[in-house]
Amino acid sequence: MKSNLLLLRTLLLSTSSRNIYKHTTDKKVKKRIRLGYFGMFCLYAMIIGYSISMCVGYGAYGLLDAIPVMCATVISFLAFLFTFLRTNGYLFNFREYDMLMSLPFEVRTVAGCKFMYMYVKNLPWYLSVSISMLAGYAIFVHPSVFTALLWILLSFLLPIIPMLGAALLGFLIARISTGFQKTNLIQVILSFVIIILSFSLRYIIEALFRDDKVEQTLQSMSEATEKAGRIYLPIRWFQNAIVHTGISDICLLTGLSLMLFVVVFFIVGRSYRNINSSLKNHAASKAYKMSGQKKHSQVQAIAFKEFKRMTGSTVYITNITVGELLATLLGIVVLIVGFDKIVATITNGAPLDAAMLRPAIPFIVYFCIGMMSSCACSPSLEGKNYWIVQSLPIRKKTLYQGKMLFNMYLTVPFMAISTICICIGAKASALELLLDLILGLLLCAFSTAWGCVCGIRHMRLDWTNEVEVIKQGAATAIYMLPNMFVVMGLVVLMVFLGTKMNHTLLTLIFIVITFVLAALSYLRVMALAKKEE
Repeated sequence: MKSNLLLLRTLLLSTSSRNIYKHTTDKKVKKRIRLGYFGMFCLYAMIIGYSISMCVGYGAYGLLDAIPVMCATVISFLAFLFTFLRTNGYLFNFREYDMLMSLPFEVRTVAGCKFMYMYVKNLPWYLSVSISMLAGYAIFVHPSVFTALLWILLSFLLPIIPMLGAALLGFLIARISTGFQKTNLIQVILSFVIIILSFSLRYIIEALFRDDKVEQTLQSMSEATEKAGRIYLPIRWFQNAIVHTGISDICLLTGLSLMLFVVVFFIVGRSYRNINSSLKNHAASKAYKMSGQKKHSQVQAIAFKEFKRMTGSTVYITNITVGELLATLLGIVVLIVGFDKIVATITNGAPLDAAMLRPAIPFIVYFCIGMMSSCACSPSLEGKNYWIVQSLPIRKKTLYQGKMLFNMYLTVPFMAISTICICIGAKASALELLLDLILGLLLCAFSTAWGCVCGIRHMRLDWTNEVEVIKQGAATAIYMLPNMFVVMGLVVLMVFLGTKMNHTLLTLIFIVITFVLAALSYLRVMALAKKEE
C-alpha cells in the first residue's frame, strides 16, 4: 500500500498544474495554466447548475427518492465513460511505461497506481455532481448531518466499480488485439459510438421535453433509473443507504468495491507487462513480401507519417476525425430525409423557408469539419522526440507543409461528400454546388493553416500523456473555441444576408474573404517556420 501511495504521489506531483505553476518561471506556461483553470471553472459551473436544476425538477414533482438514484447513475456513467476513453494512454500504452517498469515495484502495483491516478484526476467531476445533487436534495428533504456525510463518503466509492468495469473492458480489448497491427481498432469504434450518442443527447432530451410533458418525462426517467438500480445493484445500494440508512447496503457497496479492485488488478497484473510491450512493439508479419518501394516527396512522407501517428492512437483518431464523421452522417441524413424536413425539425415547425439556409451550407459543413485541426496538436505531439526532428535534414517549412497536407487529405474528401449530399438534399443548382465546394475547400485550407499557426505558437513539448496535448492543450483550445463561435455567427450572418442579396454573389464574396484569410494564415506559418530555423 505504501508503494502505491508513493508512486501515486509522485505521478500527481509531476503532472500537477498547481505544482508547475508554483515552480515555473515561464510566463506563457503560467498564462496557459490560468486559462485552463478558468475553462475548468466554467465547466464545473455548468455541471453544478445542471445537477441542481435536475434535482429541483424532481423535487417539484415529488420524486425525491429518485434523486439519489439519479446521482448514482450519473456518477457511474461518467466514471465508465471517462475511464474507457482514457484506458489507452493512461492504463495501457502510456509514455512513461519504460521508466515506471524499471522501478522496484511489482507489476500489479504499477497497474493499480495508474488506475488510482485516473480515479484521482477524475474525482473532482464526480464530486461536483454529487455535492450539487446533495444540495438540490437538501432543499426538499433537509437530511441530517450523518446522511449528508454518508452521501459524500459513498460518492467516493461509487466510481470504483464502473471504472474497474471500463478498465477490464479496455484490458480485454488490448489483450485480444495485441496480435493485430491496428491494436486500437475496437476501442476506436466503441469510442465513436459513445461520441455519436453523446452528440445525439441534446436532440433526445429536446424530444422528451417537447409538448410540456415535463412531469411525464421525469416520471419515465425515474422509472428508468429504478430499473437500472435493479440491474446495477450499487445504484440501489446507494439509494437505500441514503433514504433508509441501510447498514447492509453500505457494507455491500464498500466491500464489493474494494474486493473487485484487488481481483481486477490481480488479473490485469498477470498480463500487464506483455500487453504494454505488444502495444509498443508489434512483431513483423511472417507473411511479409518484398516489393518495390515508391518514392515520395518529403512533404508527402511527412503527411504519411502523420497518418500513421493518428492511426496508432485512439485519443488522436477519435478527437481529430469526429468532426469528419459527424459531417458525413449529417450529409447522409439530409440526403435521405430531405433538407426541408431537417430544417423544419430543428426549427420546431417555425415558418422558415429552407431556401434561406442554402448560402450557409458550406459553413454548416465546416462547423463539423473544422471542429478540430490536426495541425493544432501535431507540432506538440513530437514531445521529447522533437530533437530528432531538429536534427533531420528537413526545413521547418517542409515539416509544417507536410503536417498541413495531411490535414487537407483528411478534411477535404469528407467536406466534399457532406457538401454534395446536403446540396442535393436542398435541391441546389449545379452552380451553387460548385461554389459551395470551392468555399468548403478554402475553409479547409483556412482551418489547416490557422490550426498550424496555433500549434506552432503554443507548442508544448513537456507533456507526459498525449491527452494533455490533444484534449487539454492551449493550442487546441485557442483554435477550437473562437473558431466554433465565429462559425455559428457566420451561419446566422449568411442566412440574414441571403434574404438581402443574391446567393451566388454572397458566396463569391465569402470565397474571396476566406481565400485572403487562408493565405494570410499560410504566410504566417511560413514566417514562424523561418523564425525557428
